[in-house]
Amino acid sequence: MTKRDYYVVLEVNKAATPEELKKSYRQLALQYHPDRNKGDKQAEEKFKEAAEAYEVLSDPEKRQLYDRFGHAGLQQSGFTGFRNFDDIFSSFGDIFEEFFSFGSRGSRRSAVRRGADLGYELSIDFLDAAFGKETEIEIAKHELCDGCYGIGTKEGTRPAACTTCGGRGQVTRSQGFFSISTTCPTCQGSGTVITNPCEKCHGVGRVLVTKKLSLKIPAGVETGSRLRLQGEGEPGDPDAPPGDLYVILHVKEHEIFHRQNSDVVVHVPMTYSQAALGGEIEIPTLEGPEQFHIPTGTQSGQDFRIANKGIPHIRGRGRGSLIVVVYIETPTRLSKEEENILRRLAELEGTKVTPQKRRFFLREK
Repeated sequence: MTKRDYYVVLEVNKAATPEELKKSYRQLALQYHPDRNKGDKQAEEKFKEAAEAYEVLSDPEKRQLYDRFGHAGLQQSGFTGFRNFDDIFSSFGDIFEEFFSFGSRGSRRSAVRRGADLGYELSIDFLDAAFGKETEIEIAKHELCDGCYGIGTKEGTRPAACTTCGGRGQVTRSQGFFSISTTCPTCQGSGTVITNPCEKCHGVGRVLVTKKLSLKIPAGVETGSRLRLQGEGEPGDPDAPPGDLYVILHVKEHEIFHRQNSDVVVHVPMTYSQAALGGEIEIPTLEGPEQFHIPTGTQSGQDFRIANKGIPHIRGRGRGSLIVVVYIETPTRLSKEEENILRRLAELEGTKVTPQKRRFFLREK
């Protein structure tokens, strides 16, 4: 589908000022708002189209890029537009507050409240944290009632002005020379009461649902990393953006790999003959077992660093290192032939003074 010119969409010329852009967008958003055009797919598309055009032209950098290279330039920069209505309301909530609110006597509601953020704790495996993973989570959250669109009243009715406070949201009482205003106990400060509650939500305006969400875990995350799912928190007041969902990750310990920042440490056993003679040993890596060459005379506890075999850097290119710590594993059971060979080796070692032995005895003297 070919995208229309953003200036044409907003019905402005290319020299339009930010104020002119905002005014035109407000008019189009009011005209095509989904609550005013229920079930009208064409109006929904025009609403999204106007929001995308305003998102670009109201941003000086995006506007300059669009003026020079058009839609292709925006795509190459990574701009993808809005996913859904929640994204639009979250980005332009202040604009919608100006004309999609209600109150007694035609006055604007004092302030629409954004929905509360939610938290969700997720445990993931070590390798999933290292390389990333797409998974699915299930959460319980509230959503605006689709029977009353969050207002709380039956279809075709509206909240009535509170008779206790006269729609002001506050009651005033006098004490001597002073007048004290407090929040109305009947309407809790809203100025309205629901006399014909919605049968689906019983006047609350929201219902509890269980929702499955797709989650993309990037490579390189660690315990404590937070992933934000925009608009998946609790709903706000009608026409206010919802909150966000923050997924807090906990990475499980691995039985052989241990993480140190972006490096991974692994301890690998070797035999005495391998340490003395050198050669190929098998080591575990994050991708699977590999052959690794150790030099002649390798000492127990010696470590080797293999670049780009560790954890991917979450904010940049490349990976950390794999640190291989080798140690000599002493056998607990020997065959007769192995025992004879080792006894002969022990005889030879008994007459040999190594450099370390010589330095040790010199220090003792």
